[in-house]
Amino acid sequence: MASEDLHSISTDWLKSLEVASSTADTVSFVNHFLSDGWFRDLLCFSWNHRTLSGLEKIREFLSQTITLSMLPSPFKLPGSQGIEGVQGAFTFSITNPAALGRGFFRLVQDADKKWKALTLFTNMQDLVGHKESPPNQHGLYEDREITWEEDVDAKWRAIEADPTVLIVGGGQSGLMCAARLRMLGIRALIIEKDARVGDCWRQRYPNLTLHTPASQSSILYSPYPINFPKYIPKGKLADFLESYAVNQELCVWLSSTIISIPIYEALSARWTVEVQHGDQKVILNPKHLILATGSGSPHIPTWSGMDEFQGALYHSDFHKDAEQFRGKRVIVVGAGNASGDICQDFVAHGAAEVTLVQRSATCVVSSAAMEKTRFRSLYPNSTPMEELDFRSNSMPLAFLLQLTKSDGIRHMKMLDQELHDGLRQAGFNLTWEGFLYSRLGSGTMLDIGCGKLIIEGRVRVKQGQDISHFDKDGITFKDGFKLSADVIVLATGNEPIMKTARALLGKEITDQLLPPEVWGLDSEGELNQAYRPSGHPGLWFAVGPFGAARFFSKHLGLQILARELRIA
Repeated sequence: MASEDLHSISTDWLKSLEVASSTADTVSFVNHFLSDGWFRDLLCFSWNHRTLSGLEKIREFLSQTITLSMLPSPFKLPGSQGIEGVQGAFTFSITNPAALGRGFFRLVQDADKKWKALTLFTNMQDLVGHKESPPNQHGLYEDREITWEEDVDAKWRAIEADPTVLIVGGGQSGLMCAARLRMLGIRALIIEKDARVGDCWRQRYPNLTLHTPASQSSILYSPYPINFPKYIPKGKLADFLESYAVNQELCVWLSSTIISIPIYEALSARWTVEVQHGDQKVILNPKHLILATGSGSPHIPTWSGMDEFQGALYHSDFHKDAEQFRGKRVIVVGAGNASGDICQDFVAHGAAEVTLVQRSATCVVSSAAMEKTRFRSLYPNSTPMEELDFRSNSMPLAFLLQLTKSDGIRHMKMLDQELHDGLRQAGFNLTWEGFLYSRLGSGTMLDIGCGKLIIEGRVRVKQGQDISHFDKDGITFKDGFKLSADVIVLATGNEPIMKTARALLGKEITDQLLPPEVWGLDSEGELNQAYRPSGHPGLWFAVGPFGAARFFSKHLGLQILARELRIA
């Protein structure tokens, strides 16, 4: 099909959609979709993140959540740019609140050969009059009366005196949220329990690197230098985050923690938060509290006899030095990313034997296969990251998971066939269920070398039986099989984020949060409570991988800004 025809199809469909929108004709608006079409909306039709599938759900959403003035109009298709097949990006405006948006559509023909939306994405970009802008873009000060250092110090003093937002946690999510809020003119203070920004990475196990390429794991406003390694080591990442906080002029209190249950006063719409800041106790009264505390505390299952084991027993979060166990027998319980890394560490440092205990099936995808498929398609080097994030999020996640079940898995199986055949022969139990949720990080191993060690027999596998009990020498399984060990590492993941929240905020506040959990997917395929209303006023969660904070920090910032402007 000629590019002129593609453009004509796109513009005709978009003009028709604009008429439906400008006349508040929701029936006509809905009829622009396939019967099984998808509509994803981020903040344009409601102050929330929504994904609807099917005409009835889309119609119900529009009838319940919008007023006539909120219908986006006009639509503008920027020439032929962004059109690949019958799809394209477009811009629009919203009248109430006054905002600018951007959308993306994918059109296919229905049974009557009419072009309808398979997917439509609408995304709030900016509130009118409040576009992102650095505080001093010019860099020079009138008459040179103050220096940059003095200017930053004055801004920090203002933030410390009256922060609009208090961010708990100075990892990548907290830092990116603070950077985004700064660009929106919102005062944000970060409190971080560690002594240095980046310690949340610096203190992890020695051979840790990112399991995704640097291009996918880039930081908001500040891409990594082009000479950085593709898979960034944890120490290099920690140092980069520390410099990021400085370069983005973020106000961070180090060695600081909340020391009592925060209190929310509905009348003033402010929190009372008691913070131990170094050797001082400080009372803060922010309007908004963002929990960016990362993964939960270590999940340590209990088995009878654990206290009888005479060797070293610890969680993978506390793995520091495999060298001290050279020549020793090692058991690693778990079969995810941390387990794979730690098994490699023990082999590299001369452990006598390393056994991986796999309690349930694991989705294993090699980094090479991911680079050839998902990373390459979603994050090509030639396209700006902001555009890549927009495009990748324009696809409803629930719909993407449906597609992955067929074409994505088939192609990945072909690329990793040799790896998977070898793992099965070694007794490793595989599943593809985890691949569907790899963006959520559960039940997966993104293999960067452990698979080869398993196939070669340098890492043994024990699977298919639950652990019965520990004794002084090791582990006995329910089938009676016994493994002796000098060290046992529990690579058993982390507790749910809600458990951390409950410890920090108390039961009264967390009981008001939306069920069932922070993170994971809701019934529509949107992230539970992350970067969207939590169920409690003034309380937000910023969690997940780099890409989530990089993209959704904008939506979190817009929601906070709208509340500060009293338009939401």
